[in-house]
Amino acid sequence: MPLEIQIQKGASPSNSATATIKLIGSLDTSTSAELESQLGKVLKEPVKEIMFDLAQLKFISSAGLRVFAGVRKQLKERGGQASFIHLQPQIQEVFDIIKSLPGVAIFKDMAEMDRYLAARQKAHQDQI
Repeated sequence: MPLEIQIQKGASPSNSATATIKLIGSLDTSTSAELESQLGKVLKEPVKEIMFDLAQLKFISSAGLRVFAGVRKQLKERGGQASFIHLQPQIQEVFDIIKSLPGVAIFKDMAEMDRYLAARQKAHQDQI
């Protein structure tokens, strides 16, 4: 499934340091590079706050999580932050899993983590 990326920068000079990124589709190994590229352009500007609207994001893999982690790190270094809104249940579960993990990874590799996350998200889709 492809990923559509919609970027809206601050609507006025008073909030020019903000951006909203709306993601539609699937954020995985094949689509994360495009998101990373688009975010690189946004981060070249003095943006301090990025809000990710995930209302129409259907799937996320570890590759997508790495993109989010990189953005969060860059924004934190400039005194800003990344926020996430409108998470669908399957995406919320992935975020809950990541928040509950201790500092040490519990998966033997990224492929294993991706399989686990895919299975959990599929379980949510099957319930619908």
